Amino acid sequence: MEVKVINAKGNATSKSVNLSDSVFGIEPNDHAIYLDVKQHLANRRQGTHKAKERNEIAGSTRKIKKQKGTGGARAGSIKSGTRVGGGRIFGPRPRNYSFKLNVKVKRLARKSAFSYKAKSDDLIVIDDLNLNAIKTKDFVALIKDLKLEGTKVLMILGEKNDNVYLSSRNLKKVKVVTADSVNTFDVLHAGKVVMAQSSIETIEKILN
Repeated sequence: MEVKVINAKGNATSKSVNLSDSVFGIEPNDHAIYLDVKQHLANRRQGTHKAKERNEIAGSTRKIKKQKGTGGARAGSIKSGTRVGGGRIFGPRPRNYSFKLNVKVKRLARKSAFSYKAKSDDLIVIDDLNLNAIKTKDFVALIKDLKLEGTKVLMILGEKNDNVYLSSRNLKKVKVVTADSVNTFDVLHAGKVVMAQSSIETIEKILN
């Protein structure tokens, strides 16, 4: 698959790049995408939720009222979950939501996500993604030149670049990652995926 390369001003260059069909041109597997995104979101959960159960509530253990003769139901503990101030019945407990997923499935999911973006022309290849200083204003100007204002953008760099990353950190609709850390959720969540030309080789090496 051949894609034209643009520059930081949004203008077409004379260069083009061949994207591997085995990564950017496969038949997407929706179930693999579902599993990978499900794992990604599960891993993000802290799992620190907790509610006190009846054995953790501070209170008297004296029987509230006599067993018989009151005309009401039997009641033994003021800490019962059926009473105000009592413990929570089957309340949430701290737990780990993460689960294992086969590496081949995760790789297939990322290939499928990239293939979806390539088919819908939501994949942009740029020859250079670099800023001379850490300035959000300069990064906003870059987004404007690429005509991506108001769009959720995922920028993929070939290697770590603090100037680009720190300049984009305050922008809600932009996320900057390196080629070796990109995941299925980020690719699909973005409206447009902007790839530095230097990132393509790394992505294809990881996913092939």
